Amino acid sequence: MLAARGERSTEFRRRDAGRLLVASALLVLALAAILSIDVASNGLGLRLGAIAEDAVRAPRSLTFESEILTSKARDEAGGAVPPQYDYSPERAATIGTQQATAYASDVQPIDAAFSSDVGPTSRVELLQAALPRLSDASRTTLLTLSSERWRLVRNEAERVLEDVLRTELRDTDVATERQFLSGRMLAGLSPDERRLAADLIAPLVVPNSSYSDELTSQARAAAAAAIAPVNVSVLQGEIIVDAGKPITEFELEMIAAFELNESNLDTARLGGWFLLAALVVGLLLAWVWRFRPEIWHRNNVLLLVGLMLIVATLALKLTAGRSILPFFLPVAAIGILVAILLDAGAAAVIVMVVALLAGAINGGSLEMATYVFLGGFAGILGVRRGDRMHVFVQAGIAVAVVNIVVVSTFALLGQRDLTGVLQLWAASSVAGAGAAVVAVGTFAVLGNLFGIVTVFQLLELANPSQPLLRRLLTETPGTYHHALMVANLAERAAEAVGADPLLARIAAYYHDVGKLGNPLAFIENQSGGENVHDQLPPEVSAQILKGHVVDGIELAYRARLPTSLIAFIPQHHGTALMSYFYAKAREASAAPYGGLATDEGTRAAALVDQRRFRHNGPKPQSREAAILMLADSVEASVRSLASRDEATIRAMVARIIDERLKDGQLDECDLTLRDIERIREAFVSQLLGMYHQRIAYPQNKIVEIESRRASGG
Repeated sequence: MLAARGERSTEFRRRDAGRLLVASALLVLALAAILSIDVASNGLGLRLGAIAEDAVRAPRSLTFESEILTSKARDEAGGAVPPQYDYSPERAATIGTQQATAYASDVQPIDAAFSSDVGPTSRVELLQAALPRLSDASRTTLLTLSSERWRLVRNEAERVLEDVLRTELRDTDVATERQFLSGRMLAGLSPDERRLAADLIAPLVVPNSSYSDELTSQARAAAAAAIAPVNVSVLQGEIIVDAGKPITEFELEMIAAFELNESNLDTARLGGWFLLAALVVGLLLAWVWRFRPEIWHRNNVLLLVGLMLIVATLALKLTAGRSILPFFLPVAAIGILVAILLDAGAAAVIVMVVALLAGAINGGSLEMATYVFLGGFAGILGVRRGDRMHVFVQAGIAVAVVNIVVVSTFALLGQRDLTGVLQLWAASSVAGAGAAVVAVGTFAVLGNLFGIVTVFQLLELANPSQPLLRRLLTETPGTYHHALMVANLAERAAEAVGADPLLARIAAYYHDVGKLGNPLAFIENQSGGENVHDQLPPEVSAQILKGHVVDGIELAYRARLPTSLIAFIPQHHGTALMSYFYAKAREASAAPYGGLATDEGTRAAALVDQRRFRHNGPKPQSREAAILMLADSVEASVRSLASRDEATIRAMVARIIDERLKDGQLDECDLTLRDIERIREAFVSQLLGMYHQRIAYPQNKIVEIESRRASGG
């Protein structure tokens, strides 16, 4: 029974598994090898201070911890820590108490000299002997003081000493502090008295905070430890060593981070590329098997798809890491070529795969992936079937415009400056033009090389001056006329169901070229003469009819017709039954027993092997082949009708199609029941136009028309 489109591919057989294994293994290995070109390195051999002959670029994006920058940052943080001192409030209080006691002890002799029971002469003697460290000026001032003024000087000196030692006083600041002691005294004292008070306490002003090497080291170590490791991010393609300049310590560290000086194999990246290649290829082939069985079963087409992927991946890999060079690649040509040679759906899927690979190769660049995908998709929409040269120009313009919009979009998102945008616009235009030129220059070559019929080949084969068509016209005019009629029907039906009308028409032109081997064996070439089959056994007649398929294939190969077109020759008959000769054989077998009306005759007729009266096939494998089979049968049957009114034609078309359906001839093609109904209506409409009824003029009107023709009126 008729299958819905795509149903034929739902059963995954052992043969499919083998094909998938072989195809995926070859393609995965090829892609993984290309993607992994840069994972193995022989080492650059660069050394500190050496002059780099060429600029060294990062082979991939990488973020690493820089020991050099981290050490520098920590040294700077430690160096910014000031010297640390051992001051504490407790220590300051202890030293203050000690010095206050010492002060009291120092001034006790002076206090005794100024007591009321000491006479002036004794006071002078006592004051001359007290505190030998006093300067002469201070001692002179002391000798002139009264007891009341002494108490003011003594108490003020004690207060200042207590104030100075209450706060932190570093050992480096003691000398400075002693110089300014007199200035800290109250304004009620005279300058000489202030100087005296300062001399009294100056030796007692000692540091309560000393520099600590241990505390300083600890503070600097803590500050350095607080600095987080410095991470350096390098983008793929970024210059890490300038050409012609000495290699610095930091540059050497980056070289080490990328292991550019070492001969090694980056197994992690190799594994990543291999997994990506396996995933992409596996899903792509699964899609082809599920939704494009006509591609899945053609090794040459799978080879073409694989070759395009490999070439695109290689080009992307060789230009990866360059800021602008990848945007010049005419990658959109792949979508255009696949759309022309196969179909737009397959082209869109392949463009998506290439876009994914482009983004991954260029460091996970979303811009590059978008650029390749949308540009390729625009090329597919622009080229359509590629049956005219101007559509390639149209596709190239579409690619360029979309590419420009994509790079402008990402520029607005902050990834490019004005100069970069202008450069990318130029690259986008070059890529669009290049895609059109590459597609125009290679699609015919690829079609011939991989056995895929192109539109231009079909148009060339439609030329009546083609040798086979010339032979059909001159040697088998009936068959030639039949081929033209079938072509008209097939083209109309193909348009109705969305199949390839040009392919259907050209296939119809050549489907019966095998009749050139024995033209008179076919009724359309007998011109009303004797039918040779009337004198032949039905089995022989059946073999003659089968022979025109074999002869047709041989002639087609000899004429170098495309293989995909030759496939229509056996498929247009499929395994259909030659019912006329089969019925004739049954009648001949039943005749000795009284014919089919008797039981013996029926049993004898049943012994006739039906397989001997069936064509060898295969059944139609495509919609175009199925349409050709139906058009061939319908045209021959309708031509034999005595009456060709609409009802008769409609009934005959319906009967032919129903017979082919019931016989299972359409089981292996992708026609739906809705397609069958559209084909039926297309046939009826075309046949009514071909066999329209002419007006029956009265006899006198015919005479009048003929006389006008004769007189030139």
